[in-house]
Amino acid sequence: MQFSDLDLSKTYSYADYLQWTFEDRLELIKGKIFKMTPAPASRHQYISWIISSELYAYLKGKKCSAYPAPFDVRLPRKGENDDRKIFTVVQPDICVICDLSKVDSKGCTGAPDIVIEIISPGNKQKELRNKYEVYEESGVAEYWIISQQDETFLKYNLIGGRYQASKLMTTGDIITTDILPGFELNLDTVFGDAN
Repeated sequence: MQFSDLDLSKTYSYADYLQWTFEDRLELIKGKIFKMTPAPASRHQYISWIISSELYAYLKGKKCSAYPAPFDVRLPRKGENDDRKIFTVVQPDICVICDLSKVDSKGCTGAPDIVIEIISPGNKQKELRNKYEVYEESGVAEYWIISQQDETFLKYNLIGGRYQASKLMTTGDIITTDILPGFELNLDTVFGDAN
C-alpha cells in the first residue's frame, strides 16, 4: 500500500495506522490523516536535542521520563483503549510522562504531562489549532510551543479543563514548570547556538 492509496476523506483508527508500512510520516488527529513534513531541518533538531539534554540531566533518577520523536502518543477517548477506537495518534517533538504505566512498547497511551512542539515553517496551523484542541481535550497538563523562527516560547497550562497561556517568552527568559520542581530551561541556551 502507498500513501496515495489512502482515502483522505475517511476516518482512520490506530489499528489502521499500525497496518501502514509506507515511508511517509503521519499523525492521526480525530481520525483524519495529517502528513508530517519531511525530516525536520537541522535547527529544529538542534533545539530538540538541547531541550532533550536538559530534560535528561534533570530527570535522571527521578520518576518522570522524556521521550523525543518519533514516539507515538495515543490519545483515546475516555474509557476507550481498543486500537480500533483510538483515533488520535501524534508524535510530539518531546513529551514528558510521569505516570510510566502509560508507556508500552508502542509508545504512550493517554496524556503526557508535558508536550513540547517545535514549530517549523509550514506546520503552524496543525500545531496551533488541531493539536491544541486534542491536547486540551485529552488532559495534557502543559503544552509548550517553541518557535525556532521567531525564537519564542509559549506555554499553555491546563486549568479547570481549559488552557491558559503564559506570556510570550524569548531569549533572556528562563522556563520553569510546576510539574518538574527545580527544572530550569534557559532560552539563551535553547536558541543561542542553533543555526
